[in-house]
Amino acid sequence: MESALTARDRVGVQDFVLLENYNSEAAFIENLRRRFKENLIYTYIGSVLVSVNPYKELEIYSKQQMERYRGVSFYEISPHIYAVSDNTYRAMRTERKDQCILISGESGAGKTEASKKILLYYAVTCPMNDHMAALGDRLLQSNPVLEAFGNAKTLRNDNSSRFGKYMDVQFDFRGAPVGGHILNYLLEKSRVVHQNHGERNFHIFYQLLEGGDEDLLNTLDLERNPQNYQYLVKGNCPRVSSISDKNNWKVVMKALPVIGFTEEEKLLNIIAGVLHLGNTQFGEGEEGETYITTETQITKLVKLLGVDGSALREALTHKKLTAKGEEMISPLNFEQAISARDALAKAVYGRTFTWLVEKINQSLALKDEIYHSNKGSSVIGLLDIYGFEVLQHNSFEQFCINYCNEKLQQLFIELTLRSEQEEYETEGIAWETVQYFDNKIICDLIEEKHKGIISILDEECLRPGETCDVSFLEKLEDTLGGHPHFVTHKLANGKTRRVMSREEFRLLHYAGEVNYNVNGFLDKNNDLLNRNLKEVMCQSDNQILSRCFRREEVMDQKRPEMAATQFKNSLMKLMEILMSKEPSYVRCIKPNDAKQPGRFDEVLVRHQVKYLGLMENLRVRRAGFAYRRRFEAFLQRYKPLCPETWPNWHGRLVDGVSTLVNHLGYKPEEYKLGRSKIFIRFPKTLFTTEDALEAKKPEIVIVIQSGWRGMKARRRAKRRRQAAELIRRFIKGFIYRHEEYCPENEYFLDHVRYSFLKNLRKNLPKSVLDKSWPTPPPLVVEASEHLRTLHMRNMVVKYCRRVQPEWKKQMVQKVVASEIFKDQKDNYPQSVGRLFLDSRLEREQINLKVVQTLGNDKYGASVTKYDRRGFKPRPRQLLLTNTFAVLVDRTKIKQRIDYTALRGISVSSLSDGMFVLHMPSEDSKQKADAVLQCDHVIELVTKLAMMAGKIDYVNISPGSIRFTVARGKEGIIDFVRGSEMKVTKGKRGHLLVTVPRTNTT
Repeated sequence: MESALTARDRVGVQDFVLLENYNSEAAFIENLRRRFKENLIYTYIGSVLVSVNPYKELEIYSKQQMERYRGVSFYEISPHIYAVSDNTYRAMRTERKDQCILISGESGAGKTEASKKILLYYAVTCPMNDHMAALGDRLLQSNPVLEAFGNAKTLRNDNSSRFGKYMDVQFDFRGAPVGGHILNYLLEKSRVVHQNHGERNFHIFYQLLEGGDEDLLNTLDLERNPQNYQYLVKGNCPRVSSISDKNNWKVVMKALPVIGFTEEEKLLNIIAGVLHLGNTQFGEGEEGETYITTETQITKLVKLLGVDGSALREALTHKKLTAKGEEMISPLNFEQAISARDALAKAVYGRTFTWLVEKINQSLALKDEIYHSNKGSSVIGLLDIYGFEVLQHNSFEQFCINYCNEKLQQLFIELTLRSEQEEYETEGIAWETVQYFDNKIICDLIEEKHKGIISILDEECLRPGETCDVSFLEKLEDTLGGHPHFVTHKLANGKTRRVMSREEFRLLHYAGEVNYNVNGFLDKNNDLLNRNLKEVMCQSDNQILSRCFRREEVMDQKRPEMAATQFKNSLMKLMEILMSKEPSYVRCIKPNDAKQPGRFDEVLVRHQVKYLGLMENLRVRRAGFAYRRRFEAFLQRYKPLCPETWPNWHGRLVDGVSTLVNHLGYKPEEYKLGRSKIFIRFPKTLFTTEDALEAKKPEIVIVIQSGWRGMKARRRAKRRRQAAELIRRFIKGFIYRHEEYCPENEYFLDHVRYSFLKNLRKNLPKSVLDKSWPTPPPLVVEASEHLRTLHMRNMVVKYCRRVQPEWKKQMVQKVVASEIFKDQKDNYPQSVGRLFLDSRLEREQINLKVVQTLGNDKYGASVTKYDRRGFKPRPRQLLLTNTFAVLVDRTKIKQRIDYTALRGISVSSLSDGMFVLHMPSEDSKQKADAVLQCDHVIELVTKLAMMAGKIDYVNISPGSIRFTVARGKEGIIDFVRGSEMKVTKGKRGHLLVTVPRTNTT
């Protein structure tokens, strides 16, 4: 229909609304068949997508295909599941309203595959960060896990979903997936203990036996052969050619960690426990008592399920009864024991599946840290639920499944009619009533209070006295006899009686007639587990089972709701969820029962077309008009067909569309103009318009080509003129570059400034030690210096802010040391890289008495004091406090040096450790000058000068130091270079210090 379609896409019609003979079911099916033969498996009915299962891989699901449909108008290219996905996503984002996609169809029609394709589309095309990519991965990886535990091979489908699934995907305001949630409905637990011939149990059992390694199987006490397990042999179908259990096992094991699962061992223990439970056999004694004959199975169950062995034996062969407040233990007969065992297996598996869904929901949940930023989030729901089932033997499960499909059909008809009517009312177009089958009468037959089948079933389950499936059937006949959609053998005419069993009732569903066998209805609806079996499971050491079987449940005396009522209530909630969202539909059809590619069974397809209500949907859509499109889209596409609208229409859109259709010769009965859309009644009118557009295209192409070439030539000429003008301005500016700023040089000078700033931005110094700076042109020297100063100041400020207090203190001391000693003392360079310590003495090295006298907060270092007479060396400790320094000899303070009295500090310029503290000779309280030597002389002198506040009083003497001895006498220290460090008494009474040429002190 659209220009982007290939000839292959045009096989038949891609939208059934455009069928000329839209009332003909044969024409409908023929269109499906023609497209199916060309591997065109998707066709629209308006906005509804009809999908036919091809039973083979098609090259239409690549990432390139996803990009092809991304952001494209719904009808612009050929029908596809990606078009529905993208249209739903864009509607959610633009309208900020929750959406849902309802996928329905018979078992084997491809519903699960359709939901996987939709999820994959969102995972690939939506905006992602690391968290969202991980969420997308978890969404995809939840599928193989749910399929392993909830899907099974049936006669109609090798991968049939035996549970209903509704998944919400939550998107944030940017359109990125941020969370998800899954609701599961009515797992077919009876499949755990029984399968029809040719069917299998749930996939996980076969995957474990086929794919598990030997060590795992030995741990679980399992054997590789499925035929060794009673719960796997009833269908007599251990392997399926289309399924690789070993490969699927690897996929599941890889998926479990992705969805945050860390309890594989406990989960597999439960799966193995169910198999061993099925192999638990019973015997019957002479007095009718039942006992267990397979003790080894009980031992294995104790290990795998973490339960008490004796309690489990007792619970499998006896049941607890409460009568008038007293508990009694009653033995089970053989059949009751078998039923109790099977009920336990079903309960364990069913609750474990529910727990697994909750576990997946935890991994998909919107995380707390991003919750507050996503209050504007929206949701897209995906409903993948069992299709209508008509088997050779239909039981309680098929009854619930078909009831669910009745509710969905009711919703589909209501929403389709409502949305169609709302569109006509919104656009101001008259609506024509459409005759269709309203299946509310069937829904009421099943769910009506007190009179519906579910109510009668519940009453019969709760009625005291002898009740059985046959009495339930009789109650149905008494209550519902005469209902046009209910028949039993007793109520039927002679012809019907011949094909109906006495244990069956027939419902005339919207999709056709289905016979249900009442055998097992009461037991399956009761779905009760003996209380003592619950008690045993509550005390399990297996963490999963202890969560599945709550202790409160055993204590609660209230009877739980019946299975059918639970299902009805959950279905009501689902309907509320779906009604609150804007729906999109995917209707799946299977072309044959043999699962063969290329085979199209018209009888089977006709039946599905009927019960999916596709003809009614088509008639509803065609009741008014076959085609509708917004004014701007219609005008944009067909404007070349009218000289007044080509190439552009500048007036109101409705006037442009009116001008266009009048030029095309549309008759009044062929179309109507709404408020924002044009409605075309007949497909023929549209096809004629399309043909006219096809014929016009060569002429349009020539016009477009000439216009495009002219525009390109004008652009080239304009660029050349601009380039020439630019070069002229640049040359003129260069000539006048030394003049004052004027029109002749403004462009050139601006360019020079800009180029310098751009270059400067790329080459700014990164460190305060980096003194480099790009050489500025003469024009910006002053600005460059200003920027340099600002940048350096900024770097210094940033650097200072990052400096820790301890490191700042260290740097202050180093700066002072630099001011005093840099370029004046030989061993200063070696001291730069070494940290100044708070003290060179450990606390234990200082006498306790001295510590008590002076306090703890002080600097200390070991020094050598030379006597003023004879220069005899004596070991001392020099301790610095805030106001004075002291020389300590072991336990005694030998000399106190007040900082206020200190006249100066003298050191040599060589690499020795000598220093002299000069004291006033006239002060009788102070001794004469102190001659000292220390291995850390630069550190000690720096700290002393800072604490005394006498940095400027440090004198560095290159050859000798004079000092006061006593009573005005003077001593001299001479410094000379030699081979080794030596302090001796020299000639004339001088102290001679020999300093080596290199010293690392």
